[in-house]
Amino acid sequence: MDGNQAYSIAPWLTVRNAEQAVRFYIFAFGAEEVYRLEDPEGSGVSRLSIHGAEFWVSGDSSFNPESPGNGTIRMILTVPDPDAVFGQALTAGASEIYPVEESHGWRVGRLADPFGYHWEIGRLLEE
Repeated sequence: MDGNQAYSIAPWLTVRNAEQAVRFYIFAFGAEEVYRLEDPEGSGVSRLSIHGAEFWVSGDSSFNPESPGNGTIRMILTVPDPDAVFGQALTAGASEIYPVEESHGWRVGRLADPFGYHWEIGRLLEE
């Protein structure tokens, strides 16, 4: 794996109203929005930073955390070689949600661990 790119792990919060949540985290914790992706259907994804501690927020108006498989949090594991780490996790017993591919400026894939948590494993593509 490439030693020039840092590893990091960040939580991804899914809420019913992402815009409201982002405003709250900015006001309550002094968060800064460092990345934003608008979805044509009106939902979006934001990466927030609180003095370098990052987390993600996305909205889903139909989201019900009590429905099976709908945890309120997923993890984002940023690594230099997402394909290798993704493959290793599948070998260890994870289930593929979607394969590693280039999407929205990232090379990323999603899997579910044996305990039901979803993990996005990826890296930001060079600009």
